[in-house]
Amino acid sequence: MNFSLTPAQLQVQAQARAFARNRVAPLTREMDEQGEMPLSLIQEMATTGLLGGPMPKEYGGGGWDAVSLALCYEELGRVDSSVRGFMTVHTSLVSQCILQWGTETQKQTYLPQLARGELIGCYCLTEPNAGSDAASMESTAALSGGDGYIINGEKIWITNGGIAHLGIVFANADRSLKHKGICAFLVPTDADGFHREKMPGKELGHRASDHAHIHFENMPVPKTALLGNHGDGFKVAMSALDGGRLGVAAGALGVAQACLDACVDFARTRRQFGQRIGNFEMIQATLADMAADVDATRLLVYRAAWLRDQGEKAARETSIAKLFATEAAVKAANEAVLLHGGRGYSNEYPVERYYRDIKGLQIYEGTAHIQRIVIARELLGRE
Repeated sequence: MNFSLTPAQLQVQAQARAFARNRVAPLTREMDEQGEMPLSLIQEMATTGLLGGPMPKEYGGGGWDAVSLALCYEELGRVDSSVRGFMTVHTSLVSQCILQWGTETQKQTYLPQLARGELIGCYCLTEPNAGSDAASMESTAALSGGDGYIINGEKIWITNGGIAHLGIVFANADRSLKHKGICAFLVPTDADGFHREKMPGKELGHRASDHAHIHFENMPVPKTALLGNHGDGFKVAMSALDGGRLGVAAGALGVAQACLDACVDFARTRRQFGQRIGNFEMIQATLADMAADVDATRLLVYRAAWLRDQGEKAARETSIAKLFATEAAVKAANEAVLLHGGRGYSNEYPVERYYRDIKGLQIYEGTAHIQRIVIARELLGRE
């Protein structure tokens, strides 16, 4: 087995690391406190080539492989989970989904604009009564006169939903068929009947992310807006979530690495009882366990990405990576706050933000419980 990164992958890693450190890091506290991400930063991500990275060059992209994309998500997650979350939704859940399921006209229409940041994408799946159980969605898509659909319903916690220009909207054309009746549509957010508002309340983490509550009221969409065939919506959704889960796993790896970095720096400089706290064996044990978890997480994340590059089915391996990465990062963030003491309990150091942000990664793109179900079903098979 070859664990070395290729020159092209190393170049993507260096590019993403430089952008995260030089452009994102100086804004993290301000974005967290103000609760929004500057649109200028999103445009810089596009100009730098991050938003279009995994798209083929014929659609304005950089032709990255899956490992390169995971490296980019890791570097962004290491600095700011909100920025990483924006890119995962825009790039993995929207652009790559259109690349896999779209017609050539849809690809030519949307992918170059998404890569250039001229369009921002969102993924409209989650509903008040359909979270983990996506097949029970209540939004409806009624056939209208043979030339289109009328969509009614609502979606919640839609990342990028308040700033997006294009949404992948999921609705059920025949609820008696359950998941087999679900359809996916490409819908401009300025369509008649598309209404959105910011989710109420202040979130625990990812405070710079844009999360919207979206309503559809007799929203007409043409048949040409279908992504995939009629009734393919559930398959579209699950295939997109598989890519999104890898993005979350890589982002969690970045958070865990950031916690380790912060703890090592603090243990070297903080002095108590006449010596640096890094000399105490309990602190050393914490750092050693955290380093082992980070290395194990990295191998799982890169393996899942590598399998995607080989064209292999990797749902099980991706779920394992997401489950292990998020839980290891939660543990790392918890230990980081404790190790920093009172400083970790305030925003004087970034570990309190890592602690708040990482909880969301256990939930997004399928909770830790759902990942365990996916893994167990792969092991046991279905009766």
